[in-house]
Amino acid sequence: MHARRWVRVLPHVVDTVLLASAIALAVTIGQYPLVNGWLTAKAFGLIAYIVLGTIALKRGRTLGIRITALCGALLVFSYVVTVAITKSVVPFGS
Repeated sequence: MHARRWVRVLPHVVDTVLLASAIALAVTIGQYPLVNGWLTAKAFGLIAYIVLGTIALKRGRTLGIRITALCGALLVFSYVVTVAITKSVVPFGS
């Protein structure tokens, strides 16, 4: 399907950079997942985003599954960004 090598490799590079950045951030600010709720939410959100992105781009068997995974990945991405800004696990709650 994707004839160019960079098209196959780039998503893996992006995912690796995202995970490495998350680890570097945790170490730099001295806060670690499973200790701080907001950072745990971001870490699990990042994993969910990567899984949904993989389904949307490659592993989804039907167009419907791929579109659903894409929408889910976008929602999870929005959640992760909002958690990063607010440092709250429930950023839209009171």
